Amino acid sequence: MMEEPANREFDMSLSDGASDDDLALTLPTEGSLSGSIRKGCDPFSQTQRSKLQHRRARINQQINKEMRMRAGAENLFRATNNNKVRETVALELSFVNSNLQLLKEELEELNSNMEVYQTDSDTVNVPMIPLGLKETKEVDFTVSIQDFICEHYGEDSSLYDKEIKELMELRQAMRTPSRSQAGLELLMEYYNQLFYLDQRFFSPNKNLGVLFHWYDSLTGVPSCQRALAFEKGSVLFNIAALYTQIGARQDRSEAAGIDRAIDAFQRAAGAFNYLKDNFSNAPSLDMSAPSLCMLVRLMVAQVQECIFERVTLTTRDSHFTSQLRLAQEATRVSDMYLLVQQAVTQPLMKDYVPFSWASMVQVKSEHFRALSHYYTAVTLCDHLTSTDDDEEKKEGGEEKQQQHVEEAEKAFLQFYVNSPAGPSLSQVLQDPEKRRKLGKAHLRCAVIRHEEAMRVHSLCKILRKMDILQDVLSLTHKRSLDKYSELDREDDFDETAEAPEIQSETHQKPDITPPEFSTVQVTDIFQRLGPLSVFCARARWGSVRVICLQRREGGLGLTLRGDSPVLVAGVVPGGCAAEAGLREGDYIVAVDGQDCKWAKHSDVVLMLKGGSDQGVELRVVTLHPHDTQQAERRIFMLSHCSDKENTRQCLLGGAKGLSSASLMNWNRKKKREGGIITKRLGGTFSLSFGSIRDSEAMY
Repeated sequence: MMEEPANREFDMSLSDGASDDDLALTLPTEGSLSGSIRKGCDPFSQTQRSKLQHRRARINQQINKEMRMRAGAENLFRATNNNKVRETVALELSFVNSNLQLLKEELEELNSNMEVYQTDSDTVNVPMIPLGLKETKEVDFTVSIQDFICEHYGEDSSLYDKEIKELMELRQAMRTPSRSQAGLELLMEYYNQLFYLDQRFFSPNKNLGVLFHWYDSLTGVPSCQRALAFEKGSVLFNIAALYTQIGARQDRSEAAGIDRAIDAFQRAAGAFNYLKDNFSNAPSLDMSAPSLCMLVRLMVAQVQECIFERVTLTTRDSHFTSQLRLAQEATRVSDMYLLVQQAVTQPLMKDYVPFSWASMVQVKSEHFRALSHYYTAVTLCDHLTSTDDDEEKKEGGEEKQQQHVEEAEKAFLQFYVNSPAGPSLSQVLQDPEKRRKLGKAHLRCAVIRHEEAMRVHSLCKILRKMDILQDVLSLTHKRSLDKYSELDREDDFDETAEAPEIQSETHQKPDITPPEFSTVQVTDIFQRLGPLSVFCARARWGSVRVICLQRREGGLGLTLRGDSPVLVAGVVPGGCAAEAGLREGDYIVAVDGQDCKWAKHSDVVLMLKGGSDQGVELRVVTLHPHDTQQAERRIFMLSHCSDKENTRQCLLGGAKGLSSASLMNWNRKKKREGGIITKRLGGTFSLSFGSIRDSEAMY
């Protein structure tokens, strides 16, 4: 029997060497309890991405060391009044700060290494911006969980060594996810498993004592907290980062690859947005609200760029409406990157986001704005000229020409933000010379934008190393220049007018796809502790008691109710159970040494009836009254699956662990046929034994 995690209202506070190789180890761990075969990558495989991530891990460790040295030096500087010591410490601080600056620049260069994550296709496309994964130190849960099991659950912790080992192996594998669907499922499995870990071992009244160390994905600054929310948020961040890498690696020379890239970037945006909405007080800047807002905008802009590429790929005809659509799509991409640029230049983000990222965003904004003007010029000068041919002016030619102009005028009606100055749009479209001049104005604007993109590109050392980006910018710039030269004439003495601003439009708006936690079903690793509704860290009960029941002619003298675990709903005064010390409200956890925390009502009855003539030995626990009420309210939430965090149909398949005799009904005062509720004890009710409900039975 398995109990599924509940949906619960969730606004977690975060206060208190991930390799992304494709070679995954998929052999199941010996003694694995949940049967998971999801494992991390081989940490010794020397792929380009693994080398990059290993270098990032090394730099993170050095940054951590330098920051500890700086903290110690600053404390000494504040504590001493000796001028000589202060001078020595100040000199040491200058060295430490210099080292930190060098490490920061080296890490920024690694984070700006976009080519490693790009596709191997020969197609020339503008590179996408991926994120590296957050690094984390190893965590040893062994001692903390063992102590908690002994103290809280009153069980022998050595019986759960396999479970603890499996949890440790799952977290270790999570540090090195493959850059594929298998890597995403590995991270999601661990993320979902953290729900159970939180419920089982993280009590609101006692800290488990486990420290989670994570490094900022961009700066390498370490953060350390005991809050499980920090672990959960960091894993979710890596899920989003892995989606960005998967999106960047897609071959966008074909529609299927573009669709996969769109899906990946939309899911990355959804994960970042979900992290922003559900986690607060982030200890690291990469998970702060301004950073996550910027990342969501960046992912949406990259989705819009992929949509433009798909429109370009699927536009085969040369009809002017198709060219205008390309121009408006390019304008929309430019506008989206302009929003990213605004987020990047905010005070908190300006010194945090890598310079290469900010430069790339500005380059793309200028590049796509230039493309929009180029496609507009091509439309005006090439795709509206057929009506001027002599053949078109034969019989019926003037009528066709007028119809063509009306159609073009209708298409241009919503094309510009404001109508162009000078002659009316109708006159411009009917006069080839006026169309040529308007097209030339658009080409002039395109060339200026292309040159601005190339200028920004040349200012960034890291972008200059990206041959693909250089090729794209050079080819498009040359294409616009050639077209401008084709339209330019020696007798053009009039100054070229300003091109009107193009209205942005898209035929597919990007979606922010929230995380789908239910796609990866998991089993509670520590399910042997018992149903989560009762055996959780938030419930408190007395120590396990051993009850020896001796059989009598009148029976055992008790009433049982429910499943998993079975509850003692009533004890007959003066009966066998009462004399042995059994109390109303006790949960039966074992019968004659056989664990029955997950047992059905009928199974426990068979165990009681099948005991020896000498009697039967029960192991029971009793929840404290206040905590029982809390547990009942939790079960009510479990059954209704109203979790803000995990909006998953009871994570992964529904609340299978809840029996038909739900705990949430135990505290409802209702009149029963033939009997009434007489008193309340231990969070349950004592019923008159003259009438027993269908879910209860007296023995």
